[in-house]
Amino acid sequence: MNILWRALLRNRGKVTLGTFLIGVHQACEALVPILIGVIVDRAVATRDLGQLVLWVGVLAVLFLALTTAYRLGARLLMRAIADEAHLLRLEVAAKVLDPRTEVRTGDVLTISTTDADTTSYLLDYLPRIFGALVATAISAVGLCLISVRLGLVVLIGTPLVLLALQRAAPRITKRVAARQEVAGRAASLATDLVTGLRPLRGIGAQEAAAHRYREVSGESLEATLRAARTMGRFQAASSTVSTLLACGIAILAGWFALSGRITPGELVTVIGLAAFLGEPFGTLSAAPGWIASSRASAERIAAVLSVSPESPPPGQIPIPSVRGGECVGVVAESDAAALVELFDDGSPDVLVAPHHPELFSGTIRQNLINPEKSDLPSVLVASAADDVVAAHPDGLDHAIADRGAALSGGQRQRLALARALLAEPRLLVLHEPTTAVDAVTEHAIARGIRDLRHRPGSTLGTLLVTTSPALLAVTDRVIVLRDGEVVATGTHASLAATDETYRAAVLR
Repeated sequence: MNILWRALLRNRGKVTLGTFLIGVHQACEALVPILIGVIVDRAVATRDLGQLVLWVGVLAVLFLALTTAYRLGARLLMRAIADEAHLLRLEVAAKVLDPRTEVRTGDVLTISTTDADTTSYLLDYLPRIFGALVATAISAVGLCLISVRLGLVVLIGTPLVLLALQRAAPRITKRVAARQEVAGRAASLATDLVTGLRPLRGIGAQEAAAHRYREVSGESLEATLRAARTMGRFQAASSTVSTLLACGIAILAGWFALSGRITPGELVTVIGLAAFLGEPFGTLSAAPGWIASSRASAERIAAVLSVSPESPPPGQIPIPSVRGGECVGVVAESDAAALVELFDDGSPDVLVAPHHPELFSGTIRQNLINPEKSDLPSVLVASAADDVVAAHPDGLDHAIADRGAALSGGQRQRLALARALLAEPRLLVLHEPTTAVDAVTEHAIARGIRDLRHRPGSTLGTLLVTTSPALLAVTDRVIVLRDGEVVATGTHASLAATDETYRAAVLR
């Protein structure tokens, strides 16, 4: 997937117009020293007031044009950059939110922020390169009109400088990619450590975890320094070469003026163009490094977007049918996760609550998504989340950290279950929703789910993928899956009484 090419295509309108306007701005910038030279020769040297007023007026119009072109062009390009970065973040988020896609958390952070921004900057780099080429071409033509030798220095020297600097682009790409890769590993490890801080303290492993993070952080620092050194050397070389080229033009022009080959106005033009050419030369010499950075980030984004979700082969795992008003339990000895994924197809009538709940920073109320529904108290009781709310003075307005880091595993599970129950989907699929709660709470939750969703006359269906006897006991029927096949069906009580394998799997 060519992320850079696609970015250009879907922003081609803004980029095309923005590039044209930046080209106009740079063309006007290059014409400024040429016009000043004309003013010196035609108005100052001849003391002609009419010519002075005329050419100063032309210069004022030129400044108005270059200012307007830059403001409009920069605004278009900044909008294109922001839109593209936003779209890339949405695509990365959609890919990693698919439970079937495995991507390290730290990689998600760096790819959706740094890499998305660096990739979208290409939409600014190319117009700037185009503008620098326009400015260089106009300056070269202006110098040729004054002296062919001066023009040839620009026309020949610029491509040679660019070709020499381009040789460093592959190394820059490699170093930037390595830096982002190690930074992703460090961020991922830090996220895992923060999430599992309580268990680590419980087993006394916080020092070992901290040592491991210091190692990865050190690797990230070293990779960052290597990339910075490479970019620093490249920028130093490009600036030095660009400055030397501009100085060479100015020195050559001074010699021509002393020998009488050019007029005072032409000398002013040459000196002005030599000073001005430092900007486009700097842009053109830095361009390979910019492109290399964008390409490195684009390759990391493409690697994530090209990951294919791992789906079980069609027909390998039977999909249990759940009738309206029915509560069905599924004991899948080895296919539980794959079975749950089969229901996660984005249907508005089906809600899949994963085994590992995700909470975000905010209040308990905000995490419940729709806490204004009239049956909120019943939902909190059914999920045993009323204890979590009551444990804090602020109640529903209690602030929780990202991923619920300050909550216990059982509290996170109960809040996630409350959120799922509050949505009232036609079919609710729950995958082991009570593994982090105690036995008493588990029985209360099982009865609460049954009473809330399957009261008389209810048309709602619930599928419990679990091995919890408390949850299975409130189901209408239980389906036992083994190696992708249905091996037993019946009530929890009947299976527990007659199937020894079932007893071994669920009775504990």
